[in-house]
Amino acid sequence: MKVGLFFGSFNPVHVGHMIIADYMADFTDLDQIWMVVSPHNPLKPKATLAPDYDRLHLVRLAIGDHSKLRASDIEFHLPKPSYTVDTLAYLREKYPDKEFVLIMGGDNLVSLPKWKNFEFLLEHYPIYVYRRPGFEGGAMAEHPSVRQFDAPLLDISASFIRECRKSGKSIRYLVPEPVFRYLETSHLYKK
Repeated sequence: MKVGLFFGSFNPVHVGHMIIADYMADFTDLDQIWMVVSPHNPLKPKATLAPDYDRLHLVRLAIGDHSKLRASDIEFHLPKPSYTVDTLAYLREKYPDKEFVLIMGGDNLVSLPKWKNFEFLLEHYPIYVYRRPGFEGGAMAEHPSVRQFDAPLLDISASFIRECRKSGKSIRYLVPEPVFRYLETSHLYKK
C-alpha cells in the first residue's frame, strides 16, 4: 500500500488543505493520504498553535467518511520538535508493509535543504509536490525523487482564519462545514 504523508500544523485545517488531500487521493497513485498533525514544526513559532488534540479533532471532522483520507497523531508520541526524517524512520519500522511518500507544497520544496537529513529524505522517499505560484523549487524540483502536480489551490491561510476568529469575522466556507459548526461553539482561536 502506497501512503502519502501530508504533514501540517492544520491550525486550523481549512478547505485549501482538504482540496489538496482529496486531489492527491484521486489524481495520483497513492492508496491513502494520512494527514499528519504536527505538534510543532521546528521552522515555525509554537506560540500560535492550538492544542494538539483540538487540531487533530478538527482534521477528523474535516475528513468525515472519506475512504482514502486518515488523520494521524503519530508525531504526538515522538520527541519534540518533530523532524520528518525521524517520523519516517518510526513509520517504516511500525508499518513495514507500507510505502511512504511525502506530500508537500512547492514552498516547502524550496526550504527542504533546511530540513534535518534532507539528503536522506531525497534518497529514500518519493516526494509529491503540489506546485505553488512563486515557488518553482529550483534544483530540488529536478531531483529524480520529486514529482510535481498541479493541484487546484486556494489563496487561503490558517493565519487568516485565526485572525478572522479573533476579530469576530465569519470563517464560513473557509473551513469544511463540520469544522465551522464545531468552531462556532468553541473558544478555539478567539484569544
